[in-house]
Amino acid sequence: MADSEQANEASADGITARYTERDGERLLTFESATGTAAVAQNVEGYAMLKVRPSADGDELERYYGFDMALDHAAELLGVSPTDLPVPDAAADMGM
Repeated sequence: MADSEQANEASADGITARYTERDGERLLTFESATGTAAVAQNVEGYAMLKVRPSADGDELERYYGFDMALDHAAELLGVSPTDLPVPDAAADMGM
């Protein structure tokens, strides 16, 4: 795996997180055996974070803080927020 791919992906405890930029959004997606969750923000990085059940799913809630968005994503997956791996490229999401 190339260094840039490593910065964009992380795995732990059966959860894989991927960071991408597409359609004007920064997108952090989580996949596990129990389901999926996504956190999105505009590419400029100043808007609220949107939590979705999947990358293309309908918005469930908006948050200012990354920690709050991760709490919601973890809830969707049925895990603790501390169980979610966060790729280096996504570490600065939030306001």
